[in-house]
Amino acid sequence: MIEKSELVLFLLSLGVLFFLIGNTSRFKKIPSSNILIAGFLVFFTGWVFTILEGFFWGTFLNIIEHICYIAGLVLVAVWCWKMFGRKEIR
Repeated sequence: MIEKSELVLFLLSLGVLFFLIGNTSRFKKIPSSNILIAGFLVFFTGWVFTILEGFFWGTFLNIIEHICYIAGLVLVAVWCWKMFGRKEIR
């Protein structure tokens, strides 16, 4: 069974995905944007698995969903480290 909050999150993320596709050239100006975009896409995949697990392969898709969340967190953390963590010492 699908939770209402999961469906709302999926629909909102679908809107963000369309926004991202429509503004790809703007996002390319952000340093290391490919890592940030990949992080969002991995999170989005996890949200898709959240919806699908309500219909079939519940346990398997739940595990894959959480693996997607971990991978997304790692990608966003790497992007944050590249953006804000490294400071050149002069």
